[in-house]
Amino acid sequence: MSKMSVKDVFVVADNILSPLGKTTTENFTQLKNSVSGVRQHNEEALSPTPFFASLFDKDQVFIDNNGYTKFEQLLIASITDALKASDIDPKDKKTVLIISSTKGNISLLQTEANSAELQKRISMSTSARLVAEYFGFQNQPVVISNACISGVIAIITGMRLLRAGQYENAVICGADVISKFIVSGFQSFQALSAEVCKPFDKARTGLNLGEGAATVILSTNKQFEGNIKIKGGAVSNDANHISGPSRTGEELAYAIKQAIKDADISTNDIDFISAHGTATVYNDEMEANALGLAGLQTAPLNSLKGYYGHTLGAAGLIESVISIQSLKENLIISTPGFEELGVIIPVNVCASPTRINADNFLKTASGFGGCNAAVVIGK
Repeated sequence: MSKMSVKDVFVVADNILSPLGKTTTENFTQLKNSVSGVRQHNEEALSPTPFFASLFDKDQVFIDNNGYTKFEQLLIASITDALKASDIDPKDKKTVLIISSTKGNISLLQTEANSAELQKRISMSTSARLVAEYFGFQNQPVVISNACISGVIAIITGMRLLRAGQYENAVICGADVISKFIVSGFQSFQALSAEVCKPFDKARTGLNLGEGAATVILSTNKQFEGNIKIKGGAVSNDANHISGPSRTGEELAYAIKQAIKDADISTNDIDFISAHGTATVYNDEMEANALGLAGLQTAPLNSLKGYYGHTLGAAGLIESVISIQSLKENLIISTPGFEELGVIIPVNVCASPTRINADNFLKTASGFGGCNAAVVIGK
């Protein structure tokens, strides 16, 4: 497909629902004021030992619940807020729903007796169907579940479906809820930090977990010309190890270069980077290597994990929405926890809020199984 015939994909509306706020504006304001959702939790139901995470209050209500799980409530509440800010009709045959999550309703395995009925209830396709029915979506929803790159892949998938003319609009929502299953899994990897995480820092010791949801609504309708665009994206896999990232970063670098090529811009046009930046020893090293290989070591970079924790299937969406807001306000949010660079290949980490004149940003993500994704979003 020649560049001439590729349809522009516009961002119509968005939402972030997190422990920091119920809207994108609320969340961005909290970040500008350096407010973090990450704190120590002493909750036996999730972990026998205290751990740092960004979690919703136990009694927080998201929607009037008619049998929806917390996961589904997050999806519905986030999509509702984003739809309010757009005139996109979910009942339109030209609109598709894309849902991104790593764990969905897996926590039901803890509370319910195993049965054929439970197996069906915890299936992500069941949640997707329930959410689609709630809004009256006409098309079968698309579910993206590919470890920690799920949110970024969901945006790329929406972009590709719209470019191909299969739909005119895409409502993309990602969410994850933290459960004992998730906490114990990361504890078994010894991947959790005993304090607020420090992405790219010399003293980093691991990640914090977080829960939340985010929605992005995309459209190829010309009425949105002038809006921020999803310009390009790419995915790769390094097939290195079930949980350890690539030793070289070449595969993430490949995804970055392909995303920039797909966006039909050059490396010099990337004004800032929203990094995956989990604050684990190996991920940050690999990501710095990849950015070096892609020629982006001088571009200003941030990681938002110190505000939200790692929100798994929502991370790519939450961090993209914050960065879209950064483009609108010409302000890069700081990287909490960062003091001294602790990666071999130097990268330009923003330790404090940074004023910029920006047209494009790059969002990166990497995850278990060696998956990598990159998306370019710009004016």
